[in-house]
Amino acid sequence: MKKSIVAIVGRPNVGKSTLFNRIVGKRVAIVDNTPGVTRDRNYSDVTYDDKEFSLIDTGGFEPVNVEGLMNQVIEQIMFAIEEADIIVFLTDGAEGLTHSDREIAEILRRSSKNVILTVNKIDDVKHELRVLEFQELGFNDVIPVSAEHNIGIESLLEKVSLYLPQFKAEEYPEGVIKIAVVGRPNVGKSSFINKLLGKKRLIVSETPGTTRDSIDSLVEINKRKYLFIDTAGIRKKARVTQRLEKYSVIMALKSLERCDIAILILDAKDGITEQDAKIASLTIGAGRGCILAVNKWDTIKKDYTTTNLFTDVIREKLKFLPHAPIIFISAQTGQRVKNILPLADRVFSEYSKRLQTPRLNKIFQKIVNSRPPSAFKGRAIKFYYITQVTVKPPTFKVIVNYPEGIQPSYERYIHNRLRENFGFEGSPLKVFFREREGRG
Repeated sequence: MKKSIVAIVGRPNVGKSTLFNRIVGKRVAIVDNTPGVTRDRNYSDVTYDDKEFSLIDTGGFEPVNVEGLMNQVIEQIMFAIEEADIIVFLTDGAEGLTHSDREIAEILRRSSKNVILTVNKIDDVKHELRVLEFQELGFNDVIPVSAEHNIGIESLLEKVSLYLPQFKAEEYPEGVIKIAVVGRPNVGKSSFINKLLGKKRLIVSETPGTTRDSIDSLVEINKRKYLFIDTAGIRKKARVTQRLEKYSVIMALKSLERCDIAILILDAKDGITEQDAKIASLTIGAGRGCILAVNKWDTIKKDYTTTNLFTDVIREKLKFLPHAPIIFISAQTGQRVKNILPLADRVFSEYSKRLQTPRLNKIFQKIVNSRPPSAFKGRAIKFYYITQVTVKPPTFKVIVNYPEGIQPSYERYIHNRLRENFGFEGSPLKVFFREREGRG
């Protein structure tokens, strides 16, 4: 089951980013130290009352120029209505109720979403009465807060928690590979899905996903079952006017929560953009296998060096995904589209790979002996053993006398040598260093 999405919306300068940072700063710890992974400050996962949700700060996407500002705000509201499960409608209690607040409220009231009206900057007794005027907006939930002074935040989170669903594990057919097709708007996700899952394919069923308007396509091809996440959502978004391209990273989050393998569609005509890199980094953060599919390859003038040059650009721009295979396709003509599923099979096999402990330790000792780590505070670092603790993705625990002495460069060395010896094409790796009881 995917995390619910909670969006903070409101007109500019009401404190959306301050509220976001207040909630995130107290309750979220970023533990992924993968070099090169881009983190966008506009969204983060939050745990409260044993429930998890993804928090979005729409304030992070506001334009710098004032011209057309309210139109941009309305677009953000429409995005929240379409994508979020819960909307925190933030207003400014110090300034009072404005015409823009009323405009936003009118739109939100027409939606079927859970809306929590939150009046910010209530940090003074003289402002408390101002909460009353916001009740005319007609929302059941009105929460006074001061994001800057940490007042009322607990009450707000308690209200959010009431709307969050209880966790329910999703059930899938045995052996199914769950695939998410992600990417920026207009890179050809819908065309790719249609070409791959067109009339020539046997569609076993169209099953409702866990999210509103989410339809997953379960297909069987060559006696192998694949579940494509939210194919209806991809097709639907291709038919509407695209707004706020930066939100494509948020849309990708919903699918990445539920998949095994992400197929990231890139546009050959555009090269690698900042948004491509952000979405690619999400696959690492989510711990998913990844395939890079360069679409519209038929539109590129090529010679014998083009593929290699484009591959070099991808590897340079997406340095944190050196393990992801690259395939050049055309969803329009069907070029190499049929090769995607065999590639997904291969990546899934690596993503699910479990190594035998004796062989793993034999290779690991050769790795550390060929390049011992630097001493830590004058003491030699000793490795005792390594064990694989889980799969999807492959995760390893290394027992060592001084885990705090392992430098990031040496961590990368371990990652690279494990890949050289065991493969793991398309799959992220996680390696944790832990102390043995009693150093020596």
